[in-house]
Amino acid sequence: MEKWRPPATPSTYSMDNSTDHQNGSTFLYFAYGSNLLKERLQLKNPSASIYCVAKLKDYKLVFGNHKGLASQRWHGGVATIEHCPGDDVWGVVWRMNMSDLESLDRQENVKVGTYTPVEMNVFTSDQDLSCRTYIMNSCIYAPPSPQYLQVIVMGAEQNGLPEDYQDKLRSIETNKYEGPLPVMEELEKALKKSKERTEVIQSDD
Repeated sequence: MEKWRPPATPSTYSMDNSTDHQNGSTFLYFAYGSNLLKERLQLKNPSASIYCVAKLKDYKLVFGNHKGLASQRWHGGVATIEHCPGDDVWGVVWRMNMSDLESLDRQENVKVGTYTPVEMNVFTSDQDLSCRTYIMNSCIYAPPSPQYLQVIVMGAEQNGLPEDYQDKLRSIETNKYEGPLPVMEELEKALKKSKERTEVIQSDD
């Protein structure tokens, strides 16, 4: 595992032969938490487009808070990954413009040390990809809020992650938080707009 670096050569990402990747104007990001959901990721990172579904080997999904400081956004533990031989984390690889890199880092609170960006290899059925992802520093385990877990499950469903992995996500225990979450209101608006756009496209067909 290495600290992330911008793509230096066309061979960095073996599945993409586009000019964008060759000139380093885009990068691949492996999401495994709330950014599985397209509308969540695009709230602050509009360039994100789905690239593929992939698996990170020998890691497991866990929930917690940086130094035990509860997330004010999600009111519970948030997702991170930790090394666990034999386990797998499924996620979505997004292709994003380099112009969104700062925004993505800001979402993950990189500057204050909550998460560290790393470069890791993830796998499809016949390819391996070098992607940027994030690992929490000084994680203290804590259950997620029901709303946060719901977003992750919605993202898994939206992108067709394996059914057994979806079932595993649904079985995760939450902290049963029932209070308000402004980010969920934002998401609901984004999901509504996405649905309306889809309906317009379908009616035009």
